[in-house]
Amino acid sequence: MAVLLVCHASLTAVNGAVPGTPLGVDAATDEVTLRGDIVRSIDFHGNAHFKKKVLRQRIGIELGDQMDPFLAEGARRILVDVHKKVGYVFVEVLQNKDLLPSGRLEFTIREGARVRIKAVRFEGNRAYRNDTLSAVVKTKAKKMFVLPSYYTAQRVEEDAEKLREFYYDHGYLGHKVEPNTDFSEDKEWATITFAIDEGKPYRVERVTYSGATHFSEEVLSKNIEVTSGQIYLRELAEKGRRDIEDLYRENGFIDVKVTQTPRFKADAENRTVVVEFVVVEGRQFRIGQIHVSGNEGVQDKVVRRVLDEYGFTPGKLYNAKFAPVQGDSLLEKYVQRSTLAEEVIIQPVPAANGAPDQKDVYVDITEGMTGMIMPGVGVSSSYGFVGQLVYQQQNFDIQDWPESWKEVFFMKAFRGAGQNMRIALEPGTRFSRYSVSFSDPYFRDRPINLNVSGSSYTLSKFLLKSYEEKRLRAAVGFEHRQWGKYRKVFNVRTERVGVQALDFDAPQEIRDVEGDNYITGLKVGTGKTVVDDIYMPHEGYVFRVAYEQVFGEFNFGIATASAVRYYTLYEDVLERKTVLSASVKGGTILGDAPPFEMFYAGGSGGYSIRGFDYRGVSTRGLQVFDNPATAPVPQIKDPIGSDWVFTASGEATIPLLGENFALLAFIDSGVVDTGGWRYSVGTGIQILVPQWFGPVPMRFEFGVPLRKDEKDDVRQFNFTMGRLF
Repeated sequence: MAVLLVCHASLTAVNGAVPGTPLGVDAATDEVTLRGDIVRSIDFHGNAHFKKKVLRQRIGIELGDQMDPFLAEGARRILVDVHKKVGYVFVEVLQNKDLLPSGRLEFTIREGARVRIKAVRFEGNRAYRNDTLSAVVKTKAKKMFVLPSYYTAQRVEEDAEKLREFYYDHGYLGHKVEPNTDFSEDKEWATITFAIDEGKPYRVERVTYSGATHFSEEVLSKNIEVTSGQIYLRELAEKGRRDIEDLYRENGFIDVKVTQTPRFKADAENRTVVVEFVVVEGRQFRIGQIHVSGNEGVQDKVVRRVLDEYGFTPGKLYNAKFAPVQGDSLLEKYVQRSTLAEEVIIQPVPAANGAPDQKDVYVDITEGMTGMIMPGVGVSSSYGFVGQLVYQQQNFDIQDWPESWKEVFFMKAFRGAGQNMRIALEPGTRFSRYSVSFSDPYFRDRPINLNVSGSSYTLSKFLLKSYEEKRLRAAVGFEHRQWGKYRKVFNVRTERVGVQALDFDAPQEIRDVEGDNYITGLKVGTGKTVVDDIYMPHEGYVFRVAYEQVFGEFNFGIATASAVRYYTLYEDVLERKTVLSASVKGGTILGDAPPFEMFYAGGSGGYSIRGFDYRGVSTRGLQVFDNPATAPVPQIKDPIGSDWVFTASGEATIPLLGENFALLAFIDSGVVDTGGWRYSVGTGIQILVPQWFGPVPMRFEFGVPLRKDEKDDVRQFNFTMGRLF
């Protein structure tokens, strides 16, 4: 039990109380035992909307505080503001001042009607429609379309300021916005009118540059979107400022500063702006020595190869856009992802050799966990539950052999070279796989990705409809990548494909390949990646095209192509970006291919059309019965694959909490060689948990087919949790 003792130099005895005695509080009456210049009680009358304990918290006065008439008046005003903020516009709060000398605070609250908003109107606006301005303000006649909305003067004034900022940002610098409120006779309703005098927009008279010596005005003007004659948009001018800074930073000007200063001119006829960009260039630097520290388990070359791939090497101009002085850079992220570090800091420092035009670079690594032996489970709407027992070392070194089994178990062996080794046992209800894979992202210290894998997996009838498929596969692949240039791909695979457990009514196309089938494929391809962030792109595009020739029991070719374009639709004040990705994907078979090599669409992977089932969009085969004499009339039923496929999709990713939790909205479409176009629309949630699944997100998607073929299989809800691939 805690006892509070209070000593006060000016305390006097009242009613026999002795100075220095403890202050006791009666919980039932909220009174203290000593009278005088302290608060003995706090009470409220007439309060209906707020409970008394809430009001006590709001005024911030506690029992035992020193009594102060000014503090009491402040509490009264707080009570008025608290009620007005929730719509009690005409509230009255009275304070019984006669009780102050005895230490009693007593307030009488006359709430009055809680004023609801009847309508929000705009007058005088010509350049922008009412619905556009309505999206700017928060004051609405209804919340969530059905709930009542209550009037507060503070919010109305905030909305007026938002409208002023809106017009200013869109070039109407001489605008006026005045809010007016009309209350009904019974004071229960309010009609809010924003009176707007737009004035004339200011147009850009010319764009000038000062302080720029390294780049000509012609070069600078090509890097911004502000041009003479257009309406002055503050946001566009600010973007131009950032673009000029980025141009300098890309070319070694680490400390460049650019300011954008508009000079407004107005007369009776014209309103113009001279936009001036003031550049303080600073010195241009090249990269000197690069020092890597903190990497006990990761070899230096693993870090340096990443820097080399992106052109961050000694002698090159210091790209301060890619690796800015203030940190939080893309290059730091790329090194962190490649080394699986907890943190990477890249910092330029004065050159050790004293060269005035150089900066040495320190790359400090805080190492993370790169190896694991992990049991787990994955689940998706298509593949069901898949158990997982995985050994994975993402900082593998095939030449670092262990000296004991203890080093293997505690992940101390086979470590350091940045290679990836994964051994996975993944039994499942609909899909099972057992695999071993090895990859070296810098084969022979060049940006060539070497992939070697062997796997055995089974697809159940639940997925394939009329048969079960077992594959034994070995593959070797090379991918030579160059940053910002076309990459080259070469893959070889050999497989034994077992088609078994056929349904009694399996189509003839499936019956023709029953048993073991042996194939070998040689694949070549190329592509290009030009994005602002290779892990979470917001701008740019990715393009791929490939051709595979298959030999063995079947001879045919597979040609495929895909492209994705990323657009940033909106960036909020926290720099969270709403991104639209538009993608197309297609493929065609050249020759006669077996069903297990044909194209299927639907579901959320491969040739995705969400709202349809896995392999739900496909050419169908005619039923063939084991005993035709007693069989019903054959139907065209089970999927047998299509000779060609084409899909097109658009998806908006809207961040809700940081970059790890986002809302999805999508439109999918596709076509195979039968059935015509299919369309679907939908929404979903994306959750990114890199600590568990790396860059693979969890997704929960709901799609509604708007157009489908009568034989298509529909699945409106799709979800993926866990890294199944």
